[in-house]
Amino acid sequence: MTYKIAENVWFVGVKNPSLRVFDIIMRAEYGTSYNAYLVKGEKTALIECAHETYADDFLSNIKSVIGEAPLDYIIFNHTEPDHSGCLYRLLELYPNVTIVSSPAANKYLKDITNMDFSSRIVKNGDTLDLGGAELKFIQAPFLHWPDSMFTYFADKKMLFSCDFLGAHFCDNGLFDTDVKKPEIYEGQFEYYYKCIFGPFKPYVLEGLEKIKDLAIDMVLPSHGPILTSSIADAMDKYRSWSTPAPVNQPEYYPVVYASAYGYTRMLAKAAAEALEKAGYKTRLLDAVDVPTAEINAELAKSNGFLIGSNTINRDATKPIWDILAGVDAINTKKPVGVFGSYGWSGEAIEMVKTRLTQLKFNVVDEPVKVIFRPKQQDFDRMAEYALKVAGK
Repeated sequence: MTYKIAENVWFVGVKNPSLRVFDIIMRAEYGTSYNAYLVKGEKTALIECAHETYADDFLSNIKSVIGEAPLDYIIFNHTEPDHSGCLYRLLELYPNVTIVSSPAANKYLKDITNMDFSSRIVKNGDTLDLGGAELKFIQAPFLHWPDSMFTYFADKKMLFSCDFLGAHFCDNGLFDTDVKKPEIYEGQFEYYYKCIFGPFKPYVLEGLEKIKDLAIDMVLPSHGPILTSSIADAMDKYRSWSTPAPVNQPEYYPVVYASAYGYTRMLAKAAAEALEKAGYKTRLLDAVDVPTAEINAELAKSNGFLIGSNTINRDATKPIWDILAGVDAINTKKPVGVFGSYGWSGEAIEMVKTRLTQLKFNVVDEPVKVIFRPKQQDFDRMAEYALKVAGK
């Protein structure tokens, strides 16, 4: 599919309406698109590429616009393989093309293609003159890859925003004004933010700050509809979702647990009671009964937390691992505590501690471990430990 968006600007991306799971961890109930754009002046630049699976369609789209003319530049706003996977095919077809990217992206692309190529590394504020069309580059690290940047076409008031402000949403149209079921799109827009940008909220705010004074009539993301009428609303949502809540008063320390026979739950309850008695806000969260997404949201807004697991077959249980897989790892150094009851070997407790340490949380002291049913001295230890996590 190709579409002339404006004079000398074309959409040449491909759509994948059948996709249902993206990057293993994310649902894509309404498919996705791999958006790419051609900008022509005296020279021609391609902004973004496409998934390797769709290389033939993608190359055909490019050819339908430029024919046998050379492709002079390929601009990578980031190098995630769903956008860079078919680069090697482009390099075979256009061996003299120059790859334009951030410093980190240049390194990643060499490892993705295992090929030599001509490159131009750009920094914040650098420009590329195509001859009658000038593009400006805005570094936007961790939105959502370390190598991310935006490309701004001032003459057309267009912001090529990488994955920023995008969505996994594929329908017959190309623009936000074409969306037939806006309530579904808006839900997918929020879900995409939570999964992709939720862990990078400080960087989202930095990115919004960098573009706040730009004249923007069109946002052209790497996935989903091109934004025209909904730009301000989309940016406002990102800002609202990323702005930290007021500092918790009192401080908030939830206690998460998985418990087969109630013993680990007893320890969790002792921790929560001690925190509450000391004036802290807390909440007991059963990893089996409370949805994982809800637990992760509570942990993200906490000042610290405690997490307890029983041991089954020398391992922590799946609900605990699911929580740890989705925990906000950008909240580094947040104080956390680990505890649990076990019967035979108790490996889960150390496993949870190790994983939290790997995620750069501040695991306080040694975990509280209890064999089977806790005694009063164990409850006392648990209460003392919970207060230590809270810095008491």
